[in-house]
Amino acid sequence: MDVRSSEVTIPAGEPRLTADLLVPAEPVGVVAFAHGSGSSRHSPRNVAVAHVLNDSALGTVLVDLLTPAEDAVDARTAELRFDIGLLAGRLAAIVDWLAAERPFGPVPIGLFGASTGAAAALVAAAERPDLVGAVVSRGGRPDLAGPALGKVRAPTLLLVGGLDEQVITLNEQAQDALPETAELTVVPGATHLFEEPGTLEQVAHEAATWFTTHLR
Repeated sequence: MDVRSSEVTIPAGEPRLTADLLVPAEPVGVVAFAHGSGSSRHSPRNVAVAHVLNDSALGTVLVDLLTPAEDAVDARTAELRFDIGLLAGRLAAIVDWLAAERPFGPVPIGLFGASTGAAAALVAAAERPDLVGAVVSRGGRPDLAGPALGKVRAPTLLLVGGLDEQVITLNEQAQDALPETAELTVVPGATHLFEEPGTLEQVAHEAATWFTTHLR
């Protein structure tokens, strides 16, 4: 698959966020990634998933939702990584930018969230029901989305490691709270970060199938 990459800055209110765009030759959709606490847009796991999505003709946006200065504060205090309202607002601004600027063309938009980033993705989906067409959560904390779960209209796939027992329970509760199509897939033998052989590949292919099915 021929994929063009570029680095851009996206306005999200006052801050400007750095993002890496991966654009397939004829994208059928675009997926913005919200990474988890203590990670970055260079996360090897998210980059690996992005490449599988690219192979399915899905454009991807890997973005840091905190500025470098905020990241430095968070590294000391861990206070911003759980500020779901802040992160979701930034992600909603990225969705608005994708819809307005159309760097991938007039294609539908999906969100992929990992860990705490999954909560931000679900809140952003609730805030942009006409723009976000599908959501995938990897090892996510959808419970941190709170009351926004009941407002999510996008079909949502919750992917959890089979050995991540506490997070399975949280995802089961979130699935019950989501009013629209919501599926929970437990990946056997996987821990929270899907570091076991073959588990991240399963996540990537499940995500690609979900997005190509629901982004129309």
